[in-house]
Formats: sequence, C-alpha cells, structure tokens
Amino acid sequence: MHHIVLQGRALGDALLQELATAAHAQRTVRRSAHAARLLDFSVPPDRADFLEQCDAARVDCAFIDQPRRLADFRLAVFDMDSTMITIECIDEIADMLGIKPQVAAITESAMRGEIAFPESLQRRVALLKGLDTAALQRVYDERLRLSPGAEVMLAGLKAAGLKVLLVSGGFTFFTERLQARLGLDYAYSNTLGVADGKLTGTVLGPIVDADAKAARVIETCTLLGCPPSQAIAVGDGANDLKMMAAAGVSVAYHAKPVVRAQAMHGISHNGLDALLELFD
Repeated sequence: MHHIVLQGRALGDALLQELATAAHAQRTVRRSAHAARLLDFSVPPDRADFLEQCDAARVDCAFIDQPRRLADFRLAVFDMDSTMITIECIDEIADMLGIKPQVAAITESAMRGEIAFPESLQRRVALLKGLDTAALQRVYDERLRLSPGAEVMLAGLKAAGLKVLLVSGGFTFFTERLQARLGLDYAYSNTLGVADGKLTGTVLGPIVDADAKAARVIETCTLLGCPPSQAIAVGDGANDLKMMAAAGVSVAYHAKPVVRAQAMHGISHNGLDALLELFD
C-alpha cells in the first residue's frame, strides 16, 4: 500500500493522530485543513475495520495502492442525479403533480438494485403523463442545485486535461442545460416524449440503462483514443455499477450500500472536489 488519503471537515490534528496510530502509519502529511495522507506503515491496517473507524468519525478514507497522477487519465464520467446535482429530477417533476412519494419510492428501489432500471423508469415516467412541460423548467430553475464542490472539481479536471462526460438515466432537458452551463464535453441521457406541450408518459428511443452507460464510457474512450482504464467514473446508484466497473477508477459518491461495496473509493462525507485529492 502506497498511502491512505483522509478527508473530512472533522479532520483536526488530534483525530489525524488517532487515525494514524490506528493505521500503524509512521508518517502523516497534512494537505489542507480537511485533507491528509498517511504513509510508511509498520503493519498494514485491517481495511474494513479502518474504514469503519473513519466513517464513524465522518472522514472519507481511500487506500491508494499505487500513486496515480490525474493527468494520466483522459476522461471523467459522472452520473447526474444525486451525483453531479443534489436532486433526483424525476422525483421533483413528480412533485409538480403531487405524486413525489410514489415516484421517489420507485426511484429508491431502483437505486438499491431491487428493480431493473428500464422497468422503474417506464413506471415512473408513465405517472407523469399529462404534465405541462413548463414544469421541467421550474424544476431546473427552482430546485436543481450542483453538488458541493462540483465546480472546483470540474476546474481541476479540466486543468489536468481530462474530458468530462455526463451520462444519465435522467433526461436530456437537464443534461443539455448542464452541459452548456458547466462546459462539459459530452452528455448522454433519455428523451421524454412530448405532445402539445405535455408529457406523453413515454421515453423516446432506447433507455439509458446500466449497459448503455457502460457502452458510452467505452465509446467515448475509443473516440479519445484511450483505453477505459484511463477513465474515472463516479456514481451513486445501481444503474452506475457497470460504467464504474468499466473505468480504471470508480468512485461512489454519497452512494447506496450496494454501490459503495463495489466501488474502488467512496466519498460520503465530502463534496465532489474530494475526488481531486485521490490523485497526485
């Protein structure tokens, strides 16, 4: 193991020393008020126990087995809902019809991997039939917020030369606006059916499910002339697992347990800018 990255607003000097002792680290390097690295281990720590201790202290922990430079990667891929942004757009759209609890329950079940994503999306979109499309703009204007640290993270990725792909099981109405607003290189998502200014309760074309997300990561890497191992993928739900598995580095962001268990790293107590600290 090369080093351990620790990040959290609670990471004062006393807690840092406590965690260094628990990890058998001989050296600590303070990177900022909220980030540090542990190095030179007399005995490798038990990873599960140490992760549990860090989580209890509201500190994110990442085991870095080999040093990695951000500039060695070519692509960063992000889910949209509850990852790049703080909301689930479809749940907020449903709120305009007064059916948010019903739709949110299906969303949660799908994110936990209990319902296949295409089925869950079709069921949720069908419930929106007849809603005026003006509701979508209201959700974007009034409720959509970037996740903490998103803009700092994106600036860091772009400075290192990475391209950014937003790939979502959500809707083009939102991904296209975010792409323009944030200067993202690529965006890929579902298209809602619309007729006479109202939602038809259908999704046009193939649904962007887990397989489609993974395929888009590979296609974009091919376009860039790099292997998928030079991609970083960040997501929070079961629909993100295959694209995360396709990438060289996978990060679970405030994710469901099934996702956190399979990701290489997890960010649960920090904003998206914590991603940058995982690289040299």
